[in-house]
Amino acid sequence: MKQYHVAVIGATGMVGQRFISLLENHPWFTVTVLAASSHSAGKTYEQAVGNRWMMNTEIPQRVKNMVVKDAVADAKEIAQNVDFAFCAVDMGKEEIRQLEETYAKYECPVMSNNSAHRFTPDVPMIIPEVNDDHAQVILAQKQRLGTKRGFIAVKSNCSLQSYVPALHPLRKYGITKVLACTYQAISGAGKNFETWPEMVDNVIPYIGGEEEKSEKEPLKIWGTVADGKIQPASSPSITTQCIRVPVLDGHLAAVFVSFEKKPTLEEIKAAWAEFSGYPQQNHLPSAPQQFLTYFEEENRPQTKLDRDLYNGMGISLGRLREDSQYDYKFICLSHNTVRGAAGGAILMAETLASKGYLD
Repeated sequence: MKQYHVAVIGATGMVGQRFISLLENHPWFTVTVLAASSHSAGKTYEQAVGNRWMMNTEIPQRVKNMVVKDAVADAKEIAQNVDFAFCAVDMGKEEIRQLEETYAKYECPVMSNNSAHRFTPDVPMIIPEVNDDHAQVILAQKQRLGTKRGFIAVKSNCSLQSYVPALHPLRKYGITKVLACTYQAISGAGKNFETWPEMVDNVIPYIGGEEEKSEKEPLKIWGTVADGKIQPASSPSITTQCIRVPVLDGHLAAVFVSFEKKPTLEEIKAAWAEFSGYPQQNHLPSAPQQFLTYFEEENRPQTKLDRDLYNGMGISLGRLREDSQYDYKFICLSHNTVRGAAGGAILMAETLASKGYLD
């Protein structure tokens, strides 16, 4: 596979840090540019991050002394010196839209962890095991942007990274309605317990904008490409509640689901065990060997025990049983800053690279 030089835009934030740590020994992608706000620009990465490094591992040696660029002012220079960019910035939605389109128009593909372009009709929102075929809409996006190789691809919200993969192999049974309650880690807000002490011994029953994303984004992911746009699916009906809990990493969901043709418990477990997607079939570097893992123990999955399954890229499932209001209920878990953020974007980039979109 070709070697790619990449930029991390938003390098000092939590997701940016996760990108840097995950890419340290990547076989295809090498970080050659770090970019952040004007406040960080001109400093070495170690100086810019200061005491805000939140990963369990040390700052990789090769990026410590890399001088941080200004993501906005230096956009053209950055775009000209890398093959593509990962983007996870803390800015207003309209600013992010403009920033990402600027890079794309400078012929630099953008792998975005931001929500700004998730509902742009010709921007694919990819979970590689679920809808890698949506990459075909990139051609129409390039025509709109007037680019030859520049485009934007986004990953979906971290809240749905456990239940959408779990439901996807069951769509053949005609899913009619879904209720999902998510219990979301504080790293999803870019915080840890030192920077957010109010979360110790506390639960906050609200995460701004999260429920709308959790209900609408799956329909785009399950949509179809037609006339250069992604047409969202019309079903199933999805309702959610999203709750912040005092856990550092790992988003857990309690899911209730009904079907047109109700499968058996054994059929559901078999569908999960047998399912593999494009990343598994093509042996991509970040792909978990088993995408969906079901635990028979009644007290699994647990965030602390299971969030790092397959280096944080696997989805953990458990407690499948019949329900009195819906057909079935179960629990699922994903690592929110790996599969749900940086790791998911890296796997998306691997998918697009293997399909030739980053050449």
